[in-house]
Amino acid sequence: QLQLVESGGGLVQPGGSLTLSCAASGGAFDSYPISWFRQPPGKEQEGVSCISKDGAWVNYVDSIKGRFTISRDNSRNTVYLQMNGLKPEDTAVYYCAGGRRSEEWCTYTGMRVWGNGTPVTVSS
Repeated sequence: QLQLVESGGGLVQPGGSLTLSCAASGGAFDSYPISWFRQPPGKEQEGVSCISKDGAWVNYVDSIKGRFTISRDNSRNTVYLQMNGLKPEDTAVYYCAGGRRSEEWCTYTGMRVWGNGTPVTVSS
């Protein structure tokens, strides 16, 4: 069964950058669309970006467009979230999740497997 592990979170100053990684094991990684979610302190979880199985289709929510870039390397079983121009409101625990294998593109619903999350704090 597919397992996902996030890494790359940490403390960064406003305007700074981080790259999150979502490493997969135990399954056919290239059969899963992957989505990134985040949960700010005291708030609900939200989907922020997703990528199709082959990486050809990506989606971003408006709050991160132009600042974050999602990509995947199926040869390394890894999805990345490059985050630039970080703002205090980006502070959250970031999770990656694997979607339905039948999904042609990617979504933020119907996730089949989740990682444990990596915390990101944007503060001066």
